[in-house]
Amino acid sequence: MKTVQISLNSIDKVKSFVNDITRFDYDFDLVSGRYVIDAKSIMGIFSLDLSKPIELNIHAEDDIDDVLETLSPYIIS
Repeated sequence: MKTVQISLNSIDKVKSFVNDITRFDYDFDLVSGRYVIDAKSIMGIFSLDLSKPIELNIHAEDDIDDVLETLSPYIIS
């Protein structure tokens, strides 16, 4: 599992983020405070506070570099 901080501060960013991660067969969880939601759920994402960075847990064993490259526009370094 890999954990990164991401920013989804606009509706367009949320839509493109979900479109990007649904191409992968791995599980993705977003963690904001005590809430953990499926990152592939648009409704779930909109239930979070999107004004601050969110933790993304990527449950992938291999091809993690492909996932990180795809998600690079959202990752806060």
